[in-house]
Amino acid sequence: MNRTTAAAVLLGAGLAGLALYNGARAKRALFSRASGRFVEAAGVRLHVLEQGSGMPLILLHGNGSSAEDFKTSGMLDEAAKRYRVLAFDRPGFGRSTRPRGKWWTAAAQADLIHAAVAQLGIERYLVLGHSWGASVALQLARRHPASVAGIVLVSGYYHPPPRLGLVLAALPALPVAGGVFRHTLLPLLVRITWPLTMAKIFSPGIISAEFASSTKDVVSRPSQLLSIAAEAALMLAAALAGGRSARYKELSLPTGIVAGAGDRLFDAQAEAIRLQAEIHGSLVDIIPHAGHMVHHAALKAVLAMVDKVAAAGRGEPA
Repeated sequence: MNRTTAAAVLLGAGLAGLALYNGARAKRALFSRASGRFVEAAGVRLHVLEQGSGMPLILLHGNGSSAEDFKTSGMLDEAAKRYRVLAFDRPGFGRSTRPRGKWWTAAAQADLIHAAVAQLGIERYLVLGHSWGASVALQLARRHPASVAGIVLVSGYYHPPPRLGLVLAALPALPVAGGVFRHTLLPLLVRITWPLTMAKIFSPGIISAEFASSTKDVVSRPSQLLSIAAEAALMLAAALAGGRSARYKELSLPTGIVAGAGDRLFDAQAEAIRLQAEIHGSLVDIIPHAGHMVHHAALKAVLAMVDKVAAAGRGEPA
């Protein structure tokens, strides 16, 4: 065996070992998660955390996160004091499945969440979406207006422009090479760079130690990394198709928009103000000294916006 062949064999064995290690770690990652319950809809098994009573409030997390985000931020517990809160793991995240062979666009996910909510006997509900979840919330409002009483959009990206970061984030969704990368080196890179990622999404707010510790191994699972990359690809496709020209003027339901003034992922403040100008009667709250995870930094402000939207949905003064 020459040196080149020996090196190739060693590399292959190393990658295989790393893939086995990542697979085992991925299986353990969900064991400590909050139990919740499962809802079957359109061939998808959705995991949901449910708590409280009152007007139903659907919580939708961002790309790379899970329903556990709302538990660690305190939103699930606090909102449950006056709402029936249902925090979903969106398809492919947390403990929810994401069947292959379908483009899980924001519109497709909106229809899925609506079907799951209907399975639970809920006819009318509020929706709060964070980051990519805000896009799903907007589609719920567009596609199921008779059921959605109001929406709260937190750190949303409503007019995405094409950018290099989206291209790089979408690469792990590629077949073959992307699959090898997701199962071997990418989970390791995610774990190594985790402190930098946390600093970027929380800054200038304080990093939530509970979120950071509970989410790292779940996010670095190969299956969830595929979902993350796929949603980056969908955002890139929307941007290339004219994301900057997206329009939301047809929406007329109660809408609250919240953004952190210090968001380092994109200019969330500008996005929020532009969206407020498009949706007649919408409310906006720009939180100073908060980043992308504004619901961690300013939970009371986000809950206050939920209350205002809920009141408007009931026809009460804000």
